[in-house]
Amino acid sequence: MKHLDYLLRPATLDDLDVMEKFSKAAAFSIRTLKPDRARLAARIERSLLAFAGSEAPNGDEIYHFVLEDMRAGRVVGTSGIVASAAANGRFYCYRNEFLAHGSEELGITNREHTLRLCEELSGHTLLSSFYIEPEYSATLAPQLLSRGRLLFIRNYPQLFAERIGAENPGLCDDGGNSPVWDALGHRFFKMPLLEAEQRTGGRSKSFIAELMPRMPVYVSLLSKEAQWAMGQLHPDAELPFGILVAEGFDVDSYVDIFDGGPIAEARVAMLRSVVSALNVALRGDAGAEGEACLVANMERTGFRATLAQGKFLDDALQMARPAIQRLGLAEGARACAVRVT
Repeated sequence: MKHLDYLLRPATLDDLDVMEKFSKAAAFSIRTLKPDRARLAARIERSLLAFAGSEAPNGDEIYHFVLEDMRAGRVVGTSGIVASAAANGRFYCYRNEFLAHGSEELGITNREHTLRLCEELSGHTLLSSFYIEPEYSATLAPQLLSRGRLLFIRNYPQLFAERIGAENPGLCDDGGNSPVWDALGHRFFKMPLLEAEQRTGGRSKSFIAELMPRMPVYVSLLSKEAQWAMGQLHPDAELPFGILVAEGFDVDSYVDIFDGGPIAEARVAMLRSVVSALNVALRGDAGAEGEACLVANMERTGFRATLAQGKFLDDALQMARPAIQRLGLAEGARACAVRVT
């Protein structure tokens, strides 16, 4: 697996079997991929329509990708983009805030961590559905799987919001028990976390606002277990989370209303991959060396992204011809490229 022969492309119905496998392998860390074959097929079909651009964008689009190991001849990962969080409603989460309470007479000042139910991420574009087979975690493949989406957003800004977010799963055991949910959400929903996740199907349902407290929640009044778990990350999410942090996402302002996992948020135009990406002409070189690059074509329906060793030469990128072919391009074609490190 010490190679760069990977391809990121739109998912098709031919990928349904492997998508179902991924959804079962990561039951608690991919909220948007439930192990339901019919729902997965509908998601892929919806994604294909979005990539095709046959209808005017309305914010309800999703774009779903798969990552192929070209040498192994199989799909090894998946990721997605939701064009607009709660396109037809409101996206609810908690905002971390701090309130100061003091008594001059007693000489006591307290700084209290509070959670405020908010809708500030409504309309944000969301990164979603990241999963890669564990044996690939130490390769450059996760970089392509995560950051390749950002190049697609960079090339088609009219399809997405100016700000972007990414939900990250909080602490939860194999049985679906969450300290944050047990201490907070369960008191208002009166049901286990997994049932609440299934019945809401997202963070945009009106009954979230109807049931959850509107007044600030003082974290210090929750159980010790919940206080410790608030804002903590599920171990399965450390890899994609680290890539988001390196991109420049703020990960301290928002947490999920269900399991307390951190929600990353940023301005698209300020992300590392977007700022650093260059439009280049591709030049083929059978013995190309240089630095590792992430390269994407400029197409929508036929979007492709790959990794390659390349040399930036003025307005061009010199890279191996097989990598150019993986993008569905010929020498001299224009592409978008960014350094991996």
